[in-house]
Amino acid sequence: MILINLLPHREAKRQERKRAFFAGLLFAALVGGGLTVAWYSVLETMIHIQGDKNQFLSDEIHRLDNQIKDIAALKGEIDALKARQKAVEDLEADRNMPVYLLNELVKQTPDGVYLTTVKQNGQSVAITGMAQTNERISELLRNTAYNSAWLERPQLQSIRAVQAAPNTKDGRRMFEFALTVTVKRPPAPGAAASAASAPASGIAPAAIPAPASAAVKS
Repeated sequence: MILINLLPHREAKRQERKRAFFAGLLFAALVGGGLTVAWYSVLETMIHIQGDKNQFLSDEIHRLDNQIKDIAALKGEIDALKARQKAVEDLEADRNMPVYLLNELVKQTPDGVYLTTVKQNGQSVAITGMAQTNERISELLRNTAYNSAWLERPQLQSIRAVQAAPNTKDGRRMFEFALTVTVKRPPAPGAAASAASAPASGIAPAAIPAPASAAVKS
């Protein structure tokens, strides 16, 4: 018996293919949507993690900035304390400077030289006096330049010959001079005491010899 299909089989196959195509599109859309949602969730998680890291870094930077400010303030306080300490040490050292100055002038002033004024301005000392000869003045300059532990850089400002006794007939001549010399800043009191007690220190004692002190008039 011969069976004849009278149904529109081509149209049925076409409809079936269409349904399969749309089903594939729907499946692809669902898969794409799922992948999109999953990737969006991953990105949101990564952004959240990175935001937490950025917030942590911001907090740490803020904390470090505060620590840097504290360190800067502490450094300023330390510098101020060092400046005060140095000022106190300088005052302690300068307190003994006149003693060292007068002692050195007594030691380094040769015979035949008489100092009339000694004026100190900081570490610069202006000296005027009288000398019997020019050689005595040169010896004073050499002594203060090379033989003194506390005096240095002597500079002769002026020298002139004057009559020893202007109101008499005495023909002797004296030489009036003016010079400047720099006095070295003494060390701290403890260091000065230890240096004075050392055998090879070369620093004279603080006391001024009584016989020669009459030659210096401040």
